Amino acid sequence: MTDAPEPKQPLATSGATPAGAAPILEPEINTPHRNQWWDVWDQFKTHKGAVLGLGFFVFALLFVYIGPFIWTIDPQFIDIRARNSGPSLAHPLGTDQLGRDTLARMMAGGQTSIAVGLTAMALSLVLGTLIGVVAGYFRRMDGILMRMTDLFLAMPLLPLLLVIIMLFRDQLRAAFGPEGGIFILIVFVIGITSWMQTARVVRGDVLALKEREFVMAARSIGTPSRLMILRHILPNVMSPIMVSATLGIANAIITESALSFLGLGFPSDFPTWGRLLFDATDWLQQNPERVIWPGLAISLTVLSVNYIGDGLRDALDPRIRGR
Repeated sequence: MTDAPEPKQPLATSGATPAGAAPILEPEINTPHRNQWWDVWDQFKTHKGAVLGLGFFVFALLFVYIGPFIWTIDPQFIDIRARNSGPSLAHPLGTDQLGRDTLARMMAGGQTSIAVGLTAMALSLVLGTLIGVVAGYFRRMDGILMRMTDLFLAMPLLPLLLVIIMLFRDQLRAAFGPEGGIFILIVFVIGITSWMQTARVVRGDVLALKEREFVMAARSIGTPSRLMILRHILPNVMSPIMVSATLGIANAIITESALSFLGLGFPSDFPTWGRLLFDATDWLQQNPERVIWPGLAISLTVLSVNYIGDGLRDALDPRIRGR
């Protein structure tokens, strides 16, 4: 007789293990760490106004910088026979009093206005961040820098801008040319008169960060002030800086348009949106659309940038992100 086969033992599962056997561990699934900027983008997308503002601002950039490669009419070309004409296939936005194409001049003017806004914003952002960080981190400099900030805030900015332009306009024109000199002057004037809000916001955040545990730990191991600011302070104040950047673009565009509208900006043959608006006021009753196009461009661009700033403020705030 042959021995009966032994009954097979059931296979061990993850829920139960046989006596005396080591438990079977299931392999852990390592999920990749999600980038923080994706969380910021997800929160930004929930702000419908910010998404629409970003879309329009991208459209404005494509219109003024890519548009001239498609609409190749020279914005300075004079056609007296077509002066003060309304919208047509040859001139979709009409022409001015000299027969120059309004669409081409809107593109050229937008390049100048947006370039002034971006450059002046960068200057005011660097200046405001530098003053805010130094005032917040070094206590002995706080009083001096903040009193200087209060002094600039108390000054009437528009008369100050007019005085500076009247004093230095001719010298800069002679040194850098009519367009280059005015561009440098306007960017410098807007930049040095719009850094105060950024400085105060950054200073407040730096004062709060100085008392955080990671900053105190870095200070306890002897980290020098320069590395402390670059590695620990500046990365944690990027949120208000980015919001201030968007608002600074809108402020610079409005200021440049106001100066050009007053006749103190770029020369009459160098178009900006503010200059186009100023030139169109004399023809308001005859051609009201000439006022509408640059005014609409300024208003929608500033509105879109403000909405982008609101969306960034909500997306970069960890207390709001994820709601």
